Amino acid sequence: MAYIDLVEFERMSPAIQEKARPILEKTGKLGDIFKLLATDEKIYFATDKMVQSYLLDETYLSYEIKEAIALLVSKENSCKMCVDVHKGIAKMLGLSKAQIEKILEGVEAMETEEKVKALLRFCLKAAGKENYKITQEEIDALKAMGWSDKELLEAVAITGYFNYINTLSNVFGLGQ
Repeated sequence: MAYIDLVEFERMSPAIQEKARPILEKTGKLGDIFKLLATDEKIYFATDKMVQSYLLDETYLSYEIKEAIALLVSKENSCKMCVDVHKGIAKMLGLSKAQIEKILEGVEAMETEEKVKALLRFCLKAAGKENYKITQEEIDALKAMGWSDKELLEAVAITGYFNYINTLSNVFGLGQ
């Protein structure tokens, strides 16, 4: 149970209800993170813009890499709710249960090319409290593997998004 009151659909602002209605009609429910964000319209729409831009829109990184970042960072941050949600999304994107379990075992357990593993290890380091220790050499090594500046920026932005959403979820007791 959440540590603060979550906003049910009937109490959401009309603008948020407009965004929520298709989700509610399609799935029959709204997730707790959605209800939490609906507490403040500015925070809701800022977060929604990040979700659209980073996760839903076609971008430089594949949906599979984005979901691997989501799962790995959320697991690292002990955000059970986000791990559970993104296991379902990864499955919808075509990842098998075995692939999802390998991701959750950690980067080294994944059956993917070294280039992808290096990016995911980098994202986990970027998610940590000592991300200020990342060096030019680490960035250059990723670029030498073929990652572009835009892909690296996107990977770190997605990592930061999950640190943000995991923090909200964990602090307010969502998915307990």
